[in-house]
Amino acid sequence: MSDFKGKLFVFSAPSGSGKTTIVRHLLQQEKLKLAFSISATSRLPRGEEKDGEDYYFIDLKDFKSKIKNEEFLEWEEVYRDNFYGTLKTEIARIWALKKHVIFDIDVAGGLRIKKKFPKETLAIFVKPPSIDELKIRLKKRKTESEDKINMRIAKASVELATAPQFDKIIKNYILEDALKEAVELVEDFLKEKKE
Repeated sequence: MSDFKGKLFVFSAPSGSGKTTIVRHLLQQEKLKLAFSISATSRLPRGEEKDGEDYYFIDLKDFKSKIKNEEFLEWEEVYRDNFYGTLKTEIARIWALKKHVIFDIDVAGGLRIKKKFPKETLAIFVKPPSIDELKIRLKKRKTESEDKINMRIAKASVELATAPQFDKIIKNYILEDALKEAVELVEDFLKEKKE
């Protein structure tokens, strides 16, 4: 593993809150030296998603085998037989590039990373304006059935209750403001010295 030990930036939120948009914006800020942690999932690709770019798409059997072999930093069965996780090799890959790791990850996974790397991690929760707005955003995507959307909305209520466990909360009511706040939070955390 590389001598470089960077910082970890966890962005978590209910689906449709805008965390992916914020993470993409941060990745474009070259001065921040961030690299995206690609999650592994047992689900099939959606739309234009590419293996090794959006996710590492791993079939269910292989995913369970990697869990057994403790190859994940964190993992979770988000929906039945629908696993997501962060491979340990992902952190090593990014630190070898002398970059800091940024995660676009579900709430439970984000909190697990914070627990494993408490000093190196800034955990940020992205809060949507309301559950109703969340439903509108998910419907606009046109990527999932009404049942799937309702499942996500039900899960969102539970996820919103975890917001106080995060280091910072960004209220994504006006996107430009949320993007600016995200850059400032990352810059400030990068300036902090490790204890």
